Amino acid sequence: MATMSAFEILGPVMVGPSSSHTAGALRCARVAASLMEGEIEHVSFTLHNSFAHTYHGHGTDRALVAGVLGMDTDDERIRDAFQVARDAGLDYAFELAEDDPRVHPNTVDIFMRDNRGDTCTVRGESLGGGRVRVSRINGVDVDISGEYDTLFVAHRDTPGVLASLTLLLSQHDINIAFMRTYRTERGGDAYTVFELDELPPSCVLDELRHNANIVTATYVQVPGAQPSSASAPDELFETASELLSLCGRHGLNIGALMAVREAALTSEDEVVRAMTRVLQVMRDETEAPISEPRRSLGGLIGGEARGVAEHRDSFGSSLMGTVQTEAVARAMAVLERSASMGVIVAAPTAGSSGVVPGCVLACARHLGLDDAQTMDALFCAAAVGMLLSTNACVAGAEGGCQAEVGSAAAMAAAALVQMLGGSPACALDAASIALGNLLGLVCDPVGGLVEVPCQNRNAIGVACAFSSAQLALSGVKSLVPFDEMAQVMLDVGHAMPSALRETARGGIAVAPSACSACGGCNK
Repeated sequence: MATMSAFEILGPVMVGPSSSHTAGALRCARVAASLMEGEIEHVSFTLHNSFAHTYHGHGTDRALVAGVLGMDTDDERIRDAFQVARDAGLDYAFELAEDDPRVHPNTVDIFMRDNRGDTCTVRGESLGGGRVRVSRINGVDVDISGEYDTLFVAHRDTPGVLASLTLLLSQHDINIAFMRTYRTERGGDAYTVFELDELPPSCVLDELRHNANIVTATYVQVPGAQPSSASAPDELFETASELLSLCGRHGLNIGALMAVREAALTSEDEVVRAMTRVLQVMRDETEAPISEPRRSLGGLIGGEARGVAEHRDSFGSSLMGTVQTEAVARAMAVLERSASMGVIVAAPTAGSSGVVPGCVLACARHLGLDDAQTMDALFCAAAVGMLLSTNACVAGAEGGCQAEVGSAAAMAAAALVQMLGGSPACALDAASIALGNLLGLVCDPVGGLVEVPCQNRNAIGVACAFSSAQLALSGVKSLVPFDEMAQVMLDVGHAMPSALRETARGGIAVAPSACSACGGCNK
């Protein structure tokens, strides 16, 4: 958590519809492809658990192929990845594995063969919010998450090989943070993963590859990860209580403290640039679908955001109020864009991406806040999301929709309190109330599509954030503090049956009308 970036929470900027099933899948494939030295000619993907049940509707298949092709998460060609692959001469195939509770819900095994005849099999896991981990290479368990700059070396298990590897890094003044060696058998194939404080120069790879005992050597860079070799800022926190203590010590609100922390990880200019882009994408994703609606890939949604916006004056004063109505319309617009594979900001996931921008942008417009104040509120939301990502979960496949929309509502509630002048303690009270109000919310995407009930759940997330913020600002405190509420949410998520955790095999997804609308159920 020490070096997790705010833009791993308010991000990635990506093509929808799912941060874990689309962006995360793409990143798994990109990392796998980086382990091959030759040009990949054939790739086959074996999908496990939630990936296997919902890969069509989530665009996981297209994203995996796009990752092997080297695309980024915001590349709009992802939608046409199959055609791009055919044009490039890349042969691809998909297989579905039986459900296995011992395997992470979002897991893919990637087998690759290049033009030199070399092969490699990589297991990737999508952890939620676009974060990924490589857990197996050629049948050997590993653990590569991008927390450190990583050098991967496949070699023969012969005496002196490890000594020569460490000596070479030493000669280039490279410090090894961690080193793990895995082998299939004594004297057989072996793999060494070096986690480094900094990547060595490219010439090191050439020197390694000329070693007769080295099969392959490559740098492994996990997209979206912030290496731990970045300078450790003083504004570190791992819990909400530590966050409150730091806010009090520095006299800063949550957003300002998070911005200072982020600048220490990179630079102030880089932070402003990144958050400016996030804000620009958020404005576009919440406005364009209202003015120009598009049907989703599954055809289940499209135009609902405009309908809510057009009826603001008719019902707003009697029901949600004009600001909350605008927030709901904006939130629903984001899901429409995401479901048509448009570019959005995951916040903290694609499935819940409408809540934070809907709330923050609608309230900022009402209050007349400038860009700097609006970005400060987004940093506040990112701080809450970071606490949930590291101490609980934000992936529907792991914790249900409470982990996605519930987390987003908590992030938005804290941001709303800050925008209205509430204290850091008040903001975290609002976040805790929001989590409690959506506790137990299941993830049941109809047809495996991030459309129904996802769009309406984002609207409910907005309503939860607004009511939680108003309760906290009115002096209503949460009996259960934020840190405990995060643990409660995690426990509830783990207690849910897999059918209610993004597999499309329970809840609304198996209602007769839902099955009829999407052409069948994933039972």
